[in-house]
Amino acid sequence: MEPGTFYHYFNRGNNRENIFKEDANYKHFLKLMKKYLLSVTDVYSYCLLPNHFHLIIRTKELDQLPEAYQNGKRKLWQPFSNLFNAYAKAFNKKYGRSGSLFQKVPKQIIIENQTYLRNLIVYVNTNSAHHGIADYYEYPYSSYPVLISDERTSLKREEVLEMFSDQENFESVLEKKEQQIELSQQLLLEDD
Repeated sequence: MEPGTFYHYFNRGNNRENIFKEDANYKHFLKLMKKYLLSVTDVYSYCLLPNHFHLIIRTKELDQLPEAYQNGKRKLWQPFSNLFNAYAKAFNKKYGRSGSLFQKVPKQIIIENQTYLRNLIVYVNTNSAHHGIADYYEYPYSSYPVLISDERTSLKREEVLEMFSDQENFESVLEKKEQQIELSQQLLLEDD
C-alpha cells in the first residue's frame, strides 16, 4: 500500500463461509475498523455482508501518518492485519471455531480516477441489493445510512457527497442503480 492512494479493499470468508452471523459481529468489526484503520486511512464507503465486505479507503498522505509509518518502521498493511486477526480471534472464540476466518489474501485495487471512484462508491453502497440481501436504503451495515444522515461520523461524508454534487444527487444516482439491479434480477427470473 502507498500513502495518499485510494483503494477498493475487500475480502470474504474462507471457503465463502459467513464472517458475520449476527448484529454484534457487524458492530464489532466496525469498532475494530475505527480502532485500527483510522490512524492510517480515511474511509469513504463500506458494506459488510454475511460472507464478505467492501471498503473504499484512502491511505493518509505520508506527512499525516504516525511517525512509525513515516520512517518505515511500520508498514501500511499492518493495521489491516491487526484488524482481521483481532476480529477472527473474537469470532472464533464466540462461535467455538478455529482456523482461518478470511481468505488468505485480501484484494486491494488501486482507484486511479474519479469516475471509477464514483462508480465504486455506488456499487459498494448498493451491494446488499446486488446480492439480494436487502434494499440498500434499509441495510444497516453499509455506509449509506450514515452518508445521508446528520449524525457524527468518521466517514468522509462531505467528500463523498461533493463527488456527486450534493446529497440529493447522490441519493438519485443510487436509486437509479437500484432500479437497474431490480430490472436485471427480474429478467434473470423470467422464463423464455
